[in-house]
Amino acid sequence: MRKTLLMAACVAAAACQAPETERFSVVEATIAEIQDAILSGRTSCRDVVQAYLDRIEAYDETTGLNAITVVNPNALAKADSLDYALANDEELSPLFCAPILVKDNFDTHDLPTTGGSIALKGSMPPDDAFMVRKLRDAGAIVVAKTNMAEWAFSPRRTESSSYGITANAYALDRVPAGSSGGTASGVAASFAVGGLGSDTGNSIRGPSSHLALFGIRSTIGLTSRDGVIPLAFDRDIAGPMTRTVEDGARLFDVVAGYDPADPYTELGKGRREADYTDFLRAGGLEGARLGVLRVLVDTEDADAEVTTVFENALDELRGAGAEIVDPVVVDNFEVYLDADSGCDRFRYDMFVYLKSLGEGAPIQDVMEAYENGDYSEYVATRLERHQNRPLDVAPAEWDPPCPDYAEHPGRQAYLADVVAAMDAVGVDALLYPTWTNPPAHLDKPSEEYKGDNSQLVAPATGMPAVTVPMGTSRGGLPAGLQILGRPYSEGRLIELAYAYEQATRHRMAPERFPELTR
Repeated sequence: MRKTLLMAACVAAAACQAPETERFSVVEATIAEIQDAILSGRTSCRDVVQAYLDRIEAYDETTGLNAITVVNPNALAKADSLDYALANDEELSPLFCAPILVKDNFDTHDLPTTGGSIALKGSMPPDDAFMVRKLRDAGAIVVAKTNMAEWAFSPRRTESSSYGITANAYALDRVPAGSSGGTASGVAASFAVGGLGSDTGNSIRGPSSHLALFGIRSTIGLTSRDGVIPLAFDRDIAGPMTRTVEDGARLFDVVAGYDPADPYTELGKGRREADYTDFLRAGGLEGARLGVLRVLVDTEDADAEVTTVFENALDELRGAGAEIVDPVVVDNFEVYLDADSGCDRFRYDMFVYLKSLGEGAPIQDVMEAYENGDYSEYVATRLERHQNRPLDVAPAEWDPPCPDYAEHPGRQAYLADVVAAMDAVGVDALLYPTWTNPPAHLDKPSEEYKGDNSQLVAPATGMPAVTVPMGTSRGGLPAGLQILGRPYSEGRLIELAYAYEQATRHRMAPERFPELTR
């Protein structure tokens, strides 16, 4: 299907082929580099987009990476329209000709959205998700959709019944984590300049850590989830995954903010920064006070090499001007980790989502997929446990009720205790490894699932967190540094991550996906 759509796109656009220009290297290219090359006449938007399409065609299926689900047949036509706008001195949008990948749970009006389930194979939503629309309005080009863990159930792997298994671009026998592994591996392999993922517990930050990317999970309420197939609406977050912090900030600046279609964004109304790219300051670590959440570092199953990488990162932060407070202790931390603050609301949230598809919805109730056997074996027990949940009754009205985030006493107490611990020692943010273990082998995603710290603080508290590359273990497997901040401190987190990235330059391109030659 991917090859057919790609060939159709090339044939359809042949008539508007731009004059041949210099071959622009898209491997590890940034948005600024792409735009500078286009504005200076060294390349065209069409050639840039074609270069990414060529990479997908050359590498995705042949290597077994399997990051891409479907290529956008209209990508080259959009590129041509941007080239035309430039040639006619029309005003260009801030993300003009930024090719992006979109996870398969984001609604796209022109491409299928399956949520990783064969039950939705071919489902065409009536419109774009809020974030997709905002990026397109800003000039970004959706190059392709990406594979994901089925229904976003798994932080361990990226495997769907709709499109199969995705591998790690740095080691094809390793997992990219889940559930946004397709976006992570695709961006890491330079199939686009950046991408969108979603994160209920781990799924932006975990795959970003395993693929040496910058990933951001925002404060609950700062960003919209409208048009994103839900897992748990009271924990879901959507956002960018990029090779550089600068590109992440540029995408985030476009997608953050109030959306009347997402009631949670009432919490963050008026709380976004004027421009998140203003926080791209190379000296941002000078005078910073950063606390180590040591309880998430020296765990019983922590890998010694990853721990060493983290300790080296602390030295690098000190070298860049930060003061490290180690440890920071959160009152009742183990109690919060053991608490059952989740809500099995997947069936209800899917009922709401499926209604939004209108008459074109392939199913009306997600349990139809279970009853019809339309699922991968590894998600069977997860689906099964939802079959007795109410279909059309909001969780807050259950008996006993399952309150939303802002009214949840346990989650609000957890948030208060983490912030109090930070305030008590005067730190700007907390630090810990995103994972304390390297990526699991592809054939042992459950047996080797260890060290996933992303599940433990940010989702329950609603606090923002980013991950940024901090080095490698086991001969080249990426490891990520997680930085957790107070609510609505995304600007400061971007500043800290950018300063660390600029001081260390840990990201290296995966060797298996070099520049293509003509």
